[in-house]
Amino acid sequence: MNETPSGNRVHIAFFGRRNTGKSSLVNAVTGQNLALVSEVKGTTTDPVYKAMELLPLGPVVIIDTPGFDDVGELGELRVQRAKKVLNKSDAAILVLEKQVLLPDEKELVEIFIDRNIPYLIVQNKCDLLDTVPEENEYMPVSAKTGFNINLLKEKIAEIAMPQEPERKLVADLIKPLDLVVLVIPIDKAAPKGRLILPQQQAIRDILEAGGVALSVRESELEKTLANLGKKPALVITDSQAFALVSKVVPQDIPLTSFSILFARYKGFLKTSLKGAVALDSITDGDKILICEGCTHHRQCDDIGTVKLPRWIKEHTAKEPEFSFCSGGDYPHDLLPYKIVIHCGACMLNEREMQYRRKQAEEQNVPFTNYGITIAHIQGILQRSVAMLDVHGEG
Repeated sequence: MNETPSGNRVHIAFFGRRNTGKSSLVNAVTGQNLALVSEVKGTTTDPVYKAMELLPLGPVVIIDTPGFDDVGELGELRVQRAKKVLNKSDAAILVLEKQVLLPDEKELVEIFIDRNIPYLIVQNKCDLLDTVPEENEYMPVSAKTGFNINLLKEKIAEIAMPQEPERKLVADLIKPLDLVVLVIPIDKAAPKGRLILPQQQAIRDILEAGGVALSVRESELEKTLANLGKKPALVITDSQAFALVSKVVPQDIPLTSFSILFARYKGFLKTSLKGAVALDSITDGDKILICEGCTHHRQCDDIGTVKLPRWIKEHTAKEPEFSFCSGGDYPHDLLPYKIVIHCGACMLNEREMQYRRKQAEEQNVPFTNYGITIAHIQGILQRSVAMLDVHGEG
């Protein structure tokens, strides 16, 4: 519960052919028996994830992937799962067994370059060599003996270090001692005994900026605002409560939602604002894809599968057809859809969200998110983004 969220960690993935020792190398880098190791080809059948600290980089997710040369019907499915990991990889390690790039390994390097993924190429199992050449084209390592593992960690941290300043969720919008009111509905959909991740991250970000975070349910918001000794610098609401909150919060107090802040935080705010306009041209039978970045138990009045479709039908007075996806099941072919509506993506890293946004953009399919959709439907979108930079992604 107190760990850095996966979406905020740098994702480092190990790729390569079967039996090059990827899993052994992952175990050596993490210092744990994370991945199952065997001499049998194709032991790793699904990507394996491990959250850890990699100094001086910080919180990371290490990913072990199936062999890129797997064969057969099941093998092809494993390769496809390995390829999906590329969508979220901030850095990649290509593991070789020899100092020669085979065709499928060259294909991987081309993908790294095309997607601008920083990468390293290493030759594992150098303990099996009679001598290790002083000048190798690729870094020699040995998961078995630990040779060059510390150097590999240093190189990984070097290539994976973010080149741009870290984005802030809300801290850059406020000053020290500013009061920020967070409107958090506590209903059947709220997790018992805890806050959801966007709410936790917003509170942490406000505190780090020296601000004051005040959390309240929507039912107590009006009296709370009346009893405050100072005007809030900002009100952030759960998007589901937008209609009520926008009526209660005076126009001279900035208002936005957690979901809209996450669109900015993940770098697709401008895209989402453009995409929301497509809702106004929906016709009967149009297909709408609603996506969530995680999987969870759906309540009877679930936001993605129940409330959003209902609100969209009311707004458009049409009968569109809705499709749903969650977790890693984001479709490659988006052409059948009139619009893609994504969640705030608190559980996805920025690279994966940029991949999803780019897929829609390349196929000319409008792309937006929950909060912006709801604000647009309620007629308060302009107010909800008034204090945000909407001129560029982020």
